[in-house]
Amino acid sequence: MTQHIVNSENLDQSDVLLIGVGYDVTASGRKGASKGPACIVESLNTQLEFFDRFTADEPNLLFKIAYKDMGDVNKLSPEKMVETVSNTYSHHLLQGQFIVLLGGEHSVTIGALTAIAQTGQSSDISIVHIDAHFDLRDSDADYNDHSPSRFAHSCVMRRASELGFSVTSVGVRTGSKEEYAYAKKHITLFEWGKDSIPSHEEIIASIKTKKVYVTIDVDGIDPSHMPATGTPVQGGLEWNYTVDLIRRIFSEKEVIGSDIVEVAPMNESALTEYGAAQLCYLMISAKMH
Repeated sequence: MTQHIVNSENLDQSDVLLIGVGYDVTASGRKGASKGPACIVESLNTQLEFFDRFTADEPNLLFKIAYKDMGDVNKLSPEKMVETVSNTYSHHLLQGQFIVLLGGEHSVTIGALTAIAQTGQSSDISIVHIDAHFDLRDSDADYNDHSPSRFAHSCVMRRASELGFSVTSVGVRTGSKEEYAYAKKHITLFEWGKDSIPSHEEIIASIKTKKVYVTIDVDGIDPSHMPATGTPVQGGLEWNYTVDLIRRIFSEKEVIGSDIVEVAPMNESALTEYGAAQLCYLMISAKMH
């Protein structure tokens, strides 16, 4: 029988739970993120080596890793999707599992953060946000004439800030004037392509709390490494820099949850979903080791 890293059995009893939310309704660029979670899990199960050379262990043998597919959520409004994800996340949060949310577009993160905020801990948790974009719009009304929402993918860090989390954004290199003004007042910002690249020490020193939630929009990483995403932007984080930063955060902080979003698979390359699977397994290994 072929051994897999993750399975869909004993969801409440697993040490690590991956929750796939293939939501793609508010995407403003190329569609396809609805297929992201399944492709990431497929890469985890069929492409990745189980051996983690950083820890010299095989995490899938040491810990139970399960996968919960949220099914067809694209029929839901953004508001209803956030509520649905929040309810599911809250249930598994109570089980004491380490949860990695797999998107889907970045709006799915609002559901996870809403669930965490409901525990009353948001002021004690910082979000490390790797992204090419600010995601600080109050709504997407400036580019969406049909059904604007305050829960669009471009609003996720604005909602996080309002929920009481402190935010450290890394890799941002495009956005609106209004987002930039909000960022300067309300979050810690590390822009890319404007000044020198910050050291890992600088970024970690800026994180205000011991507890951290890590959210990775794959467009934060340079498209030479992560091409299959809805809104790619040149000049992002290099691969080894990203891996080392994540390892340092998990080593020096208490990471209470994470997500990987905006993988929009394309036929001509499996590089992005494979890279997302690598980052997912890295975070699991670093957390559980």
